[in-house]
Amino acid sequence: MIGVVDYGMGNRRSVVKALERVGGEPRLTADHDELRAARGLVVPGVGAFPEAMRRLHAAGLDTLVRERAQAGVPVIGLCLGMQLLFERSGEHEGARGLGLLPGAVVRLCADGLKLPHIGWNEVAFVRPSRLTEGLGDSAAFYHVHSYVPADETAALGYGTYGVRFVSLVERDNVFGAQCHPEKSSHEGLTLLGNFVSLAAA
Repeated sequence: MIGVVDYGMGNRRSVVKALERVGGEPRLTADHDELRAARGLVVPGVGAFPEAMRRLHAAGLDTLVRERAQAGVPVIGLCLGMQLLFERSGEHEGARGLGLLPGAVVRLCADGLKLPHIGWNEVAFVRPSRLTEGLGDSAAFYHVHSYVPADETAALGYGTYGVRFVSLVERDNVFGAQCHPEKSSHEGLTLLGNFVSLAAA
């Protein structure tokens, strides 16, 4: 079972349907016991970082996600969910994140291009990963975002929109995709299928 952390933000149903398509058994829930029983956790998200952290904290889900990640359970953040994995963000009034990955999330310096960055973007992988198996050296994913990680320590893949930006991250059992894999056709489903497989391993 894959727990999809339900804190009331993001296209959660689309994520659930995509996980079902790749053979996962997703459960959209905020119940702590159900999430603790999951073999992997997905943190979805669409919207603003500070509001997302307020909702996670109000439900005690920030502590739970940290706890499960520290226990070695695979965790993946999608879109805003990836940004939440970092220590902090400067979006709006700023906020502290989950702190599972180092550094801040900052506004994308897109070299004069319009923000948010919306559309398909080729992501080049910079090292082998279980998350990108079967995707070759790069793949196109659908993005909608204005913020990116400033710290590149955990970078797994880069896109380019005016400048190069971190699109995929991995450190130990913590993964993140700035894109929307659930909206990214075959490549996105392959990525989600890989996450389901490594959670089951």
